[in-house]
Amino acid sequence: MTDVAAYMEGLGRMAREAAPAMARAATGAKNAALSATADLLLAHTAELQDANGKDVADARAAGLDDALIDRLVLTAERIAQMARGLREIAALPDPIGEITGLAARPSGIQVGRMRVPLGVIGIIYESRPNVTADAAGLCLKSGNAVILRGGSEALHSNAAIGRCLKEGLAAAGLPSGAVGLVETADRAAVTELLHMNRFVDLLVPRGGKGLVELVATEARMPVLKHLHGVCHVYLDDDADAAKAQAVAVNAKTQRYGVCNTMETLLVAESRADALLPPLARAYKEHGVELRGCAKTRDRIAWAHAATDQDWEAEYLAPILAIRVVAGLDEAIAHIARYGSHHTDAIVTENWTHAQRFLREVDSSSVMVNASTRFADGFEYGLGAEIGISTDKFHARGPVGLEGLTSQKFVVWGDGHIRR
Repeated sequence: MTDVAAYMEGLGRMAREAAPAMARAATGAKNAALSATADLLLAHTAELQDANGKDVADARAAGLDDALIDRLVLTAERIAQMARGLREIAALPDPIGEITGLAARPSGIQVGRMRVPLGVIGIIYESRPNVTADAAGLCLKSGNAVILRGGSEALHSNAAIGRCLKEGLAAAGLPSGAVGLVETADRAAVTELLHMNRFVDLLVPRGGKGLVELVATEARMPVLKHLHGVCHVYLDDDADAAKAQAVAVNAKTQRYGVCNTMETLLVAESRADALLPPLARAYKEHGVELRGCAKTRDRIAWAHAATDQDWEAEYLAPILAIRVVAGLDEAIAHIARYGSHHTDAIVTENWTHAQRFLREVDSSSVMVNASTRFADGFEYGLGAEIGISTDKFHARGPVGLEGLTSQKFVVWGDGHIRR
């Protein structure tokens, strides 16, 4: 491709032209597009896996690590999950046009707020091709057009999924330009997208810290982001031993290469002797490398010494940092210093401690007696998520349909004039 700027401008114009049609699209038409796309994904499973096989082979040849390749692979089950995700989005209530808070004012007018689409959303992401379907589905159901720029490592997979999305839109009588897929690996396309504020209303980066920092620094439009996921589980003085074991093992080992995986385990000193040895055995069985403070290594001889860099690391790998803390105050202070405001959990039977943790830990998701792995859109009932936002405006935590909309004031009158 010789003229990336012209190519990207073409995608931007198509998306902007499609946006009004998506904003006024009936719920039934949007749902029909999502259902048709789900059918197409299942019907073309073999073709999707063939395209994905090319990406995986290229990734292995390029020396990508196992965690990234795991995120890249499209199994038949992951394709079926994409289809299920689109059907779940279709089944969700349509937020567009909803009027809330309508109330009469002393002047006689009625004032409320109507939920409306944002317009055109740009999404830049890495590795996981399922994001193509999930993100597009949420954008379309919320009445938006979308421009998708996946990582070069998933170029063939994303193109195949994108064709299904466009066919699904056309089958429902909606403009296929509502989904624009960047089908070039040229990095100049990212730079162009970051500067397309005349076409794009919101940019969402999904990927490593470097990508998110680049987007946040260079984008000329609002950005919805999180930099990384340094998630904690704190085992309190009043933790139930069985719950502590279950939550702490699951939060680390259920899946390694995702942003809601626990990276640091904090243990109250009063429970360290009882809780750490069985946890260490479980982690050893899962092949997890442990890096601990001095008090941790007193109880787990084979743990490596942790450094300050370990407390702020997002490993995305079978590595876990463990710190023994004096109690709740020190645990909250540690999270405040080293955390990334993503997801943090406490295991405790103490109601007061649980309430303090919920109030004082400043993260987008805070949990009591539950694994951090629940912090995603499907588990929260959003159908899917566009990403996790650790920003405080305009959406926070897993961002589903409502996070891709805005509100405008609406006023009802009957010939009222201001006096």
